[in-house]
Amino acid sequence: MPTPAAQAGPPAGWIGRHPVTVIVLAQLFGTSLWFSINGVAVSLHRETGLTEAGLGLLTVGVQAGFITGTLLLAGTGLADRVRASRLFAGAAVAGALVNAAFILTAHDLTVAWLLRFVTGLCLAGIYPLGMKLVVSWTPKHAGAALGWLLGMLTLGIALPHLLRGVTLDLPWQWPMAISSLLALLAAVMVHRLGDGPHLPATAGPGRPWAGLVAFTRRPFRAAALGYFGHCWELFAFWTLVPLLVLREMLRLEWPLPWLPWLAFAVIGVGSAGCVLGGRLSRRTGSLRVARWALGISGTLCLVYPFLGHLPPAFLLLLLALWGLTVIADSPQFTALASLSAPGERLGAALAMMNAVGFALTIPSIAVVTRLWPSQELAVLWLMLPGPVLGLWALGRVRASDYVTRR
Repeated sequence: MPTPAAQAGPPAGWIGRHPVTVIVLAQLFGTSLWFSINGVAVSLHRETGLTEAGLGLLTVGVQAGFITGTLLLAGTGLADRVRASRLFAGAAVAGALVNAAFILTAHDLTVAWLLRFVTGLCLAGIYPLGMKLVVSWTPKHAGAALGWLLGMLTLGIALPHLLRGVTLDLPWQWPMAISSLLALLAAVMVHRLGDGPHLPATAGPGRPWAGLVAFTRRPFRAAALGYFGHCWELFAFWTLVPLLVLREMLRLEWPLPWLPWLAFAVIGVGSAGCVLGGRLSRRTGSLRVARWALGISGTLCLVYPFLGHLPPAFLLLLLALWGLTVIADSPQFTALASLSAPGERLGAALAMMNAVGFALTIPSIAVVTRLWPSQELAVLWLMLPGPVLGLWALGRVRASDYVTRR
């Protein structure tokens, strides 16, 4: 019996002809909320006295909200009981409003933290549900499609730095407001598109925490552990990018207005890594791509502190390589998890995997931002356990353990 999504068919017009493009663009616009304050951190420091530790606290607030939201989605079964497109659209609208409210309360750190927490709650309805939407439209080449999706997530994370670069002569409130407008546009796009036909549109009520069933499957467990290690490194690195770039800029005596552009470049180049990894996965498989990407970023995590005396231009190139590889494995972990999770509980399983992975980002972000003023490059070694765990987990499975869902 066809699902409701299949009966309805794709919408007419450009949106119906290019569903994956619509989803990845909506992901780009919606996830611009994630690091929206990081792009204006220098201005916030100047106007509100926000310190590196304060920035880390607000970033942790987003992560905590995201974790809470994904746990709610997984625990209540909403991720599989409500159409993904509806959840995505509602979350994007709410996130746009909350992000705009931050503009009025930035001077009050407590209220600002609560608003960033709620922003994270909203992002829980954007990121995991975006992954489910992609799989629902194109399950056969999920690795490649998710490469584009995670590429747009990466650009979304970097986008606030770009928005600040192009609005440098305007108050910091402008890029924040633009992020909210982009999130509203994302809601409209996904609401018009709807869900794809290749997975059940909704599941029955089931039992709470049904997504945990996926962890009884060894291939899913390996993909999830790899993802957990990846998360430990990824967001700590992204949080430190402006500080790492600023260190080399000061050595080069480059003008401060270049900072948002260079930070955008280092983070944003990861989108190319996701797309390239997705293409490679079609020839070599998601498992091999994930191993190589995690191995390269983990190696940089190990050696970079030893290289701090080298020419700053060379270190900026290394940061770009790190930015390219640090996210390239993420869509492949999601593809591997999607292939090994129960199809009728895929949304809950991905939400649960996201919740645990992002829970690990809280201590990693908190530690590296607190210790940066005294330790600088040495804090990068605290990110190394993530790649080590991930590579260990991936070494325990084979590509044949993952079979394309029919």
